[in-house]
Amino acid sequence: MNTDYVSEEESCSPDQPSLLQTYDCDLERLARRVGKDRAASSYTRQRQSRQSLARFLTDVLHRQDIPLTELTGQFIRDYALYLSTERQMRPGTIWMLTQMLKGVVHRACQRQLLAASPFADFHVSKNIRDREYLTERELRLLMDCRLSQPALRYTRDLFVFAALTGMSYIDIRNLRPADISTIDGEQWIQGHRQKTHTVFVTRLLPEALDIVNRYRGSGSTVFAPVNYRTLAAQMPRLMAHCGITKHITFHCARHTFAVMALNAGMPIESVSRILGHTNITTTQIYAKITMQKLSHDMKLFDQHFSRTRK
Repeated sequence: MNTDYVSEEESCSPDQPSLLQTYDCDLERLARRVGKDRAASSYTRQRQSRQSLARFLTDVLHRQDIPLTELTGQFIRDYALYLSTERQMRPGTIWMLTQMLKGVVHRACQRQLLAASPFADFHVSKNIRDREYLTERELRLLMDCRLSQPALRYTRDLFVFAALTGMSYIDIRNLRPADISTIDGEQWIQGHRQKTHTVFVTRLLPEALDIVNRYRGSGSTVFAPVNYRTLAAQMPRLMAHCGITKHITFHCARHTFAVMALNAGMPIESVSRILGHTNITTTQIYAKITMQKLSHDMKLFDQHFSRTRK
């Protein structure tokens, strides 16, 4: 028997771990999962989260690190305030950074490095207004916009495809011809989201099918690979060229699909299935941001109730 064996937990868990040491242990574990069940972008975001936390320690507390046991609810509230005031981050970004820290703390509690989570009395809102999207009129404007530059046309077509299918960038990039099949005479996409490994199913509307036919070639994927940063850099130019003044990122296409689908009366359970959400509460966020849907539903209720007035 090899008595020199040291488990992964032991090798990455000093007797009195510091906050950043614990974060680094989490990063090591995540790095080993990249390419297996985690995307490289997840590791990059986690590293950025760690850097943000380290900057807070030096800027505000004037310390390089703190013992994990000094992590309190007040520390987390001060960190969130720092991100909001000193770093001037948007609520959605603050929520993401604190959630990443919460995940590290949760796993530390599981390894019994902390007796209790200091997040018990902490809450920060995503601020739903950060979820920007295009209205149906704006999406039509984008679709009809004349574009002379091939790069802008390709960015536009990928965005429109995402807005009509609800698919994320990475799932569009990974889309294979074999993922498209004919069901009841219609073309459907069936696959697994890379981010959550959940099954998603979506029908190709005629406009989306036109885009597939425009780019489908002999390669292993439907669309030619394009770097997300390249797409991100093209988005402001694309929107400005088409006369859209909103701050629209590529990911806003999924938000656009969700809002349009709910406005059209699609049940939220169906929207959730198409988006591949692991929890329907994630989908319910979109139901809160569309007054158009609320107005439509109230008119239906009024029409129904008015029959009893007579």
